[in-house]
Amino acid sequence: MDDLEASLLMIDAQTSSDVLRICKGKPINESLRPLAWQKCLDVSHSSYNAPLSEIFDLPEQKLLRHDCQQFVAKLGNEDEDKVSVMSDLETILTTYRKIRNINYESGNGWLELLLPLLALKKPQNETYALFTALRTQYIPNGCAHKSGDPFHLFRLLLLYHDPELCSFLDTKKITPDLYCRSWFQTLFAANCNLTVVQAMWDVYFQQSEPFYLFFLSLVMIINAKEQIMGLETGSRDELVEMLTNMPSQLEHDDVPDFCGLAHYYGLKTPSSFRKDLRYKMFGDEGFHNFMHEGIKNSSSSMTLTSPMDEKDPSLPQGISQALCLPVCAAELVDSVSSSASGAPLTNQENELIVETVRFFLVDCRPAEQYNSGHLPTAFHLDSNLMLQEPAAFATAVQGLLTARRQAQAAGSAAAGDHLCFLGSGRNEEDQYTHMVVSSFLQKHTLHVSMLTGGFEAIHEYLGETLSENLEHHNLSSCLVCKSNSTSQIESPPAQTPTVDIFSKLSAAVSKLKTSEVKGKLLDYIVNPSGSSAKPPVERHVRANDKLGRRYRNVAPVFSIDDDQEFDSSNVPANDDEATDEESKREIVNINQWSKENNVTATFPCQEFKVNNMFFDSILALSESFMYVLRLVPGRKGHAQVVARRSLSSVVKITSRRKHPNMITFKYGVSQDDDLVISDMDRLLIPNSTEAMKTVTKQIVNFLKTQDE
Repeated sequence: MDDLEASLLMIDAQTSSDVLRICKGKPINESLRPLAWQKCLDVSHSSYNAPLSEIFDLPEQKLLRHDCQQFVAKLGNEDEDKVSVMSDLETILTTYRKIRNINYESGNGWLELLLPLLALKKPQNETYALFTALRTQYIPNGCAHKSGDPFHLFRLLLLYHDPELCSFLDTKKITPDLYCRSWFQTLFAANCNLTVVQAMWDVYFQQSEPFYLFFLSLVMIINAKEQIMGLETGSRDELVEMLTNMPSQLEHDDVPDFCGLAHYYGLKTPSSFRKDLRYKMFGDEGFHNFMHEGIKNSSSSMTLTSPMDEKDPSLPQGISQALCLPVCAAELVDSVSSSASGAPLTNQENELIVETVRFFLVDCRPAEQYNSGHLPTAFHLDSNLMLQEPAAFATAVQGLLTARRQAQAAGSAAAGDHLCFLGSGRNEEDQYTHMVVSSFLQKHTLHVSMLTGGFEAIHEYLGETLSENLEHHNLSSCLVCKSNSTSQIESPPAQTPTVDIFSKLSAAVSKLKTSEVKGKLLDYIVNPSGSSAKPPVERHVRANDKLGRRYRNVAPVFSIDDDQEFDSSNVPANDDEATDEESKREIVNINQWSKENNVTATFPCQEFKVNNMFFDSILALSESFMYVLRLVPGRKGHAQVVARRSLSSVVKITSRRKHPNMITFKYGVSQDDDLVISDMDRLLIPNSTEAMKTVTKQIVNFLKTQDE
């Protein structure tokens, strides 16, 4: 009866949340699985229209075909089935390789990831759409590299929840990439039997949380702690083999408990790293590789982690440089505020009651800084004492532990199992704070984290509410306040737009001191296409321009240019002002707004801004206009209309050959031989081929009606 009810409800389900409500976070009936996975992965019927490659001409085609043959041979199917499976595998993987521009390599997990999808017995085009969505949404970027960020993050999570086990593996020089690469690349499909994988993915997709993979892996390791540490005298290779094969011990009946524990660990872990790393670690792998190679080639001395890292204050040095799990100021302050207001300590989800993360904040700044302003629940532990007066420091640590026990017993707002250390935010002082944190980690203290950015980050986050949220805040002695006031007094007059654009690039070239490199950079800004031939003149609209109707008595200028480079010179210089304006826009209900504006087509995308930020968005088309809707985090089905463009204003659409999914729309008018550019939008559109067909067709139809 439950399956019958679920099958009736599933027809109206729209998102993974609907599937979770219907299936209650449990494994799904086999007949419902294809539809449920389609809903959870947000694969629409329009995605099935992508043409599959019928020409097998990849440089690595022989390798791909050989791996497919080897893989099919291990399945043990009948000869007739082998031919069909072989055809599906090679067609889907070849198409994916061509469209996504990601080189195929043996052991990259594509074949194993496809097997559970082939078991759904859907047509090739539907299987391809599911495979593409699965890799984009749930497979972490960077797994191909030993020093990839997914492995650094997993080690930090293990250090947070079981520092003793983490220390043991570190001592054995066993890094996560040695044993969990196949887990991450295939969502355990390479390590577990098919029925276990299907049941696990049922639960996984309902959660709609890509970082769920890390907590599943965490449970796998922690549950086998005794077995792992029992091999202390074993060889390193023996340990790695045992760790790699641990998932194979899972049985179908173990899946609900296994996933329940992963959910528990997720709720017992600070969550800010998910927001900070989501766009970097998940998404279009081809674009991730493209950005990695692009900046890597521009400077061998620069380290690229993400196009967003330059503007990401929460992870200034990247996750690979973090001493322990980072926590952002917003999460810490919100936790302190909810504790002080008497918010409930427990959440109940899926019949599992767990405590939420509550921090015991340890302020490690010098006494004079602490006394000039601190959060009300902060315990002061002067990090300078560790070297200057070790005995006094040991006494202070004992006092800290005692104070925490007493606060927990009394149910105080300062009580918390999770230790979060706070420094000043200045590197020269925080070296001592790092030593304090290291001393706690060496003692295998559980749940140790550190506030990224220190007190400066809290100061910035609180903004105008400093006096309400800080105790004993003294403007005259607070170093952050004094620093801000000094910088305001000494700040130079407003710069011209050209200088402002260059200043935004200064951080990226701070290590490139030679005049030769600076000259190349300036040349790139002036002529990003690198062509010596004279390009079409593009300039911004001027007040004295006399502009007539577009396309009247002039050559067509509308084009899709596969070779065009990103033209930063045409981006408005002051993007911060644009961001402020967009933040004030009205929030609309997407479905209702679409009906009111006669929207005929929509495409999920990510809006790319000049400050290297991505925003989840929707490209919407009506008969006369093109819109960019920026999704509102935390408000499902709502968005801000950040751009409304007449189809007649589109003068150019460009993309890069190396990354065709990054589309730039330029708006303006044609005047003689010039393109007069007034504005532009840059969108990362996963299904760019279909989107561009629809956009160009709509523009042509609109222009025809205008001429009539």
